Amino acid sequence: MYAIKVRQFRKRYGDLEAVRGIQFEVEPGELFGIIGPDGAGKTTLLRALCTLLLPDDGEILINGLNTRHHVADIRQIIGYMPQRFSLYQDLTVEQNLNFFADLFQVPEDERRARLEQLYRFSRLGPFKKRAAGALSGGMKQKLALSCALIHTPDILILDEPTFGVDPVSRQEFWDILRDIQRQGTTIVVSTAYMEEADLCDRVMLFHQGRILALDQPSALKAQYRFPLYRIEADHLPEMQTYFAGLSGVRFIQRFGDSLHVSFTREPGDDLWQTARDQGLQRFERIAPSIEDIFMDLTTREEHESVEH
Repeated sequence: MYAIKVRQFRKRYGDLEAVRGIQFEVEPGELFGIIGPDGAGKTTLLRALCTLLLPDDGEILINGLNTRHHVADIRQIIGYMPQRFSLYQDLTVEQNLNFFADLFQVPEDERRARLEQLYRFSRLGPFKKRAAGALSGGMKQKLALSCALIHTPDILILDEPTFGVDPVSRQEFWDILRDIQRQGTTIVVSTAYMEEADLCDRVMLFHQGRILALDQPSALKAQYRFPLYRIEADHLPEMQTYFAGLSGVRFIQRFGDSLHVSFTREPGDDLWQTARDQGLQRFERIAPSIEDIFMDLTTREEHESVEH
């Protein structure tokens, strides 16, 4: 049995179709990533998985339970950390955890051991008497995660948990997620940080309510068969304009102080010579990142929608 099974799920807000008839499954014990920009429909999807939104069409099964008919049972087996988790800022770390333990009716004989476990992996033990409002951003996220885990859920659903968190805290947060996964918990996490896709077992690239691709990150990269180059130039905007005017260019994307350019076929020496005349400094063939693949897929989708 799948931990999560989604079949032809649609959700609309008036004339806006936020999720457009998608289907996928999540295996038990998997760390499953939903990767996409703001406005892709990630939050709508996750809220539906948590029974907070009902499908307009299709169905969602959580451990075999239908979200239309088994709301109370499903809420007992999931932990949900929304994008803006509402900690009680005036309460201490310890008081917040105890509040959520009361809310989920964690038995007293289990509570002490569970709290010690959460303090240990979150490293919040030394700060248990500190008010939540006085914590750093990364520590607040760890506390929010601990509150979502207080009742030992089978499935953990996290909506952009590392948004706005510094890089070091982000890495610590993902280390914690791996520890949780090793204990047998199924984790579904959404993020707009494309590089975090490589930290997941499988990822779903999600855009405008549709699934662009779904596979292991390594498999998605291996399937990419087009020449991709990293390009440095004296003036990147002019170089971007130059490549945009060429036939056989799949996509162009700015990456810091360079461009990533994908071609339908291997470019010849004459192209590079002309590019040098336009200010090209260096170029190198590179392997694609998940962000490169995402950009390629969205560019192709936009071209197809224009053609139709």
